[in-house]
Amino acid sequence: MEETEESNNRSKKCNSKPRSVKGCANNNNNPHSNSNNNRYIAFGFRSNQNQYQTYPALLPLPPTIPLQVAVAPPFPQNHNFTSRTLLQNQPFLATPSDSQLQNFTASKVLQRQNDVSKQKDLLRVKATTSPESFVVARRPDSGGVEGKVISLLANHFLVKFDPSQKIFHYDVEISPHPSKEVARLIKQKLVEEHSVVLSGALPVYDGGRTIYSPIEFQNNKIECYISLPIPSSGNKSMVKLQKEGQQIKIFRINIKLISKFDGKELSSYLNKEGDGWSPLPQEYLHALDVMLRESPTEKCITAGRSFYSSYMGGEKDIGGGAVALRGFFQSLRPTQQGLALNVDFSVTAFHESIGVIPYLEKRLDFLRDISQRKTKGLIDEEKKEVEKALKNIRVFVCHRETVQRYRICSLTEEVTENLCFQDRDGKILRIVNYFKDHYNYDIQYRNLPCLQISRSKPCYLPMELCMICEGQKFLGKLSDDQTARILKMGCQRPRERKAIIDGVVTGSVGPTSGNHARDFKLQISREMTQLYGRILQPPKLKLGDRGLVRDLIPSRHDRQWNLLDSHVFEGTRVERWALMSFGGTSDQKSNIPKFINQLCQRCEQLGIFLNKNTVLNPQFEPMHLLNNVKHLETKLKKLHRASFNNLQLVICVMERKHKGYADLKRIAETNIGVVTQCCLYPNLGKHSSQFLANLALKINAKVGGCTVALYNSFPSQIPRLFKHDGPAIFMGADVTHPHPLDDSSPSVAAVVGSVNWPAANKYVSRMRSQTHRQEIIQDLSTMLGEILDDFYEELLKLPERIIFFRDGVSETQFLKVLKEELQAIRVACSRFPGYKPPITFVVVQKRHHTRLFPCELDPSSTRNQFFNENIAPGTVVDSVITHPREFDFYLCSHWGVKGTSRPIHYHVLWDENQFTSDELQKLVYNLCYTFVRCTKPISLVPPAYYAHLAAYRGRLYLERSDSATLTRSSNISRPAPPKTTPLPKLTENIKKLMFYC
Repeated sequence: MEETEESNNRSKKCNSKPRSVKGCANNNNNPHSNSNNNRYIAFGFRSNQNQYQTYPALLPLPPTIPLQVAVAPPFPQNHNFTSRTLLQNQPFLATPSDSQLQNFTASKVLQRQNDVSKQKDLLRVKATTSPESFVVARRPDSGGVEGKVISLLANHFLVKFDPSQKIFHYDVEISPHPSKEVARLIKQKLVEEHSVVLSGALPVYDGGRTIYSPIEFQNNKIECYISLPIPSSGNKSMVKLQKEGQQIKIFRINIKLISKFDGKELSSYLNKEGDGWSPLPQEYLHALDVMLRESPTEKCITAGRSFYSSYMGGEKDIGGGAVALRGFFQSLRPTQQGLALNVDFSVTAFHESIGVIPYLEKRLDFLRDISQRKTKGLIDEEKKEVEKALKNIRVFVCHRETVQRYRICSLTEEVTENLCFQDRDGKILRIVNYFKDHYNYDIQYRNLPCLQISRSKPCYLPMELCMICEGQKFLGKLSDDQTARILKMGCQRPRERKAIIDGVVTGSVGPTSGNHARDFKLQISREMTQLYGRILQPPKLKLGDRGLVRDLIPSRHDRQWNLLDSHVFEGTRVERWALMSFGGTSDQKSNIPKFINQLCQRCEQLGIFLNKNTVLNPQFEPMHLLNNVKHLETKLKKLHRASFNNLQLVICVMERKHKGYADLKRIAETNIGVVTQCCLYPNLGKHSSQFLANLALKINAKVGGCTVALYNSFPSQIPRLFKHDGPAIFMGADVTHPHPLDDSSPSVAAVVGSVNWPAANKYVSRMRSQTHRQEIIQDLSTMLGEILDDFYEELLKLPERIIFFRDGVSETQFLKVLKEELQAIRVACSRFPGYKPPITFVVVQKRHHTRLFPCELDPSSTRNQFFNENIAPGTVVDSVITHPREFDFYLCSHWGVKGTSRPIHYHVLWDENQFTSDELQKLVYNLCYTFVRCTKPISLVPPAYYAHLAAYRGRLYLERSDSATLTRSSNISRPAPPKTTPLPKLTENIKKLMFYC
């Protein structure tokens, strides 16, 4: 009847196909209940004392190369610029424990600039060994110097280690293969019962096949047996003993020494000694990371690199069968100050640990009253929704005592009433009779299917006897209400977030709570890293003013500007447009003429012409039209013909959000060739001038206009690299993947590129579907080649420089993405004879956990209120917490209205344009002011943001066909993934517009 997830050998109670049986009597209910309590074992530890390698808690602000260079030198790609460090002769700044920082004045910055200019002639160039040896770009200087210097705190905690401390890496094989929870219990018992064999060491375990020990075991190979009291369902293949009325499971443990290593290579790397091109020594770093995760893993629920615990405020019901838990993220990172532990506050959703039936009542609206209607059955569509909600969730049973866990694969085809199976003796048994005879339980929900818990054979569990295991991350798509509750829990102002992080580091479940650090000779700081950042000046902007040009410098603290007395820089004319209404009350519909009039007036105030007369009277359609693709297409084509097939815009007003939005966008942009702008009736009723302005800006951008331009274009700002008659292109790329529970739908890649110069604020896009969860952009060379064609068509020149921003790449994929996508860019360029522009490849990371806080120098100061605020727009950090050798920086270009601002991490992988730190930081920050949808700087560089929006639009094109894949039959065996579904092609006129904004 049941199957354990942990065992490789399956129960043989269920070994036949389901058969239908008619006419079963109902019996009385015998309710059962149970609870699922995870227990965590605390280990005992011993401590050792030793000398530690020391790093300064705070480095001085490093100097950089001045910007007086007139012409960009023709240096080969990735030459190594090394200079005699100035830090050895500079006094270190105060450590975090000191009460005050040293004075860091502008004169000192100027002095350091002069020092660097003198040593500029001493730069040595080191070429790579071959074009194929892809080495991530090194930092070209000692960091930027432009901007006002400020004092900051970062949630990085210095970790000192003894380079001479050896670590012994052992491979551990456990048979039969256990779950991770059982494996940790085995490791605990191994330490307790075989201490002599382990030389008294307290090793750390990664939960898989790796053990690290600070002491060498007695033998290089160890074999032993561990017994654990684990109740089982009678699997004969397991070795079991009877002890005190309890079954004991025996596990065989084989341990083998793999390697031994010390931290000298890592120390040399962090201190920038030896070959500047040597890779980061990952082995020692990984061992220390496993060690620091050992104690939190024992005490918390683990989800990825984060830990969640009720000690941090308990769980909160967010509805829909989900609860939110507070927790923390931690990761050991190499930085300029040495090793640092990045710790951050985290909140995520978990499945609520309740019965499957109550869970479905909360999760699905159509089952809200199922406990009152126990005879209710499921229609096909409802059954598919239930299977989608339950698939891959782990459950345990409550009709008998067991710690076994089962993973839900699917639902049975038959309902429980008609389900039967063949026992070991070949006898056919009905499910309802089996549970009555063996457990004296009358199944109540007989018209519901059972849970299928095996992919290879029939193995059934009635829903009402199953409980959701706790600690399972909620992978389903959260509703708007659930998302709002999660965000509210995680929305902490800087002071609050800093206090939480400090509490984690010093708390009972954090990385410093165990004693393993002493055995491995680690010392973890309890203080956040103190460092200096800089605030870059905002650029002067260019707006329109009734045919004239007006300049403006955003001077507000949030760097936002308004258009009350100005026009957009380039307003468009919308002569032919239409309006469609979907749903809405009579009162809402009656306000449509007023809305049209207000929108036209607001557009006029912004320098945008929107004809007050639509091509047809507003079309009022029922909401269910969005469910019928053919009828929707017919209605849109009717509007298009009314404008002689030259319709520019359709404004769609909806009663509420609807999944038919995806069909609307796909039909309009790929079948008809018209831009659409959607909005909701509730927003129309607010009569908000800001809402109308936002709508006008989006319409203007979609039909070919732009909101703002830089007053001083890039050739004026960075003349060393950019010329007015030598255009450059800014490109962005992103890949969006299907939902975590979707195991077959294609991923969607998008590439955008600027096609005007020197304004560089209009972008064209290309989208492609590709292999499921493939991160490398497979058709990049083709997409990029088409964008270069568009660029040439606009400017009659090819770009002389390519600056490529790549979003969505993790650090483990850097080299793979660089190698394959840089080559694809070169292939695209090779389509044009003799065309080899210098390329800069920058990875943009927004899903990281580094946070910056204003430094509170004097706790009694009146600036305490400032400390509770976010860092200012333009804050940049490129020292202390950045990579020890590679070219990266953190830039917070936006103002954080809620919560704590997250800076964007820019990591340069390849730089043939030879940017200095100041040049690239200024370029990125200024680009953030050119986003077309708003009048403030955004958090993410626009090419990457546009690529994200375009990839999301491509995902919409597949959304309805994807929903069909979710309705496939629930076979016991896993179906083969289908071939990649190609995206529908955009019409020619849509291709050249920013329709995705």
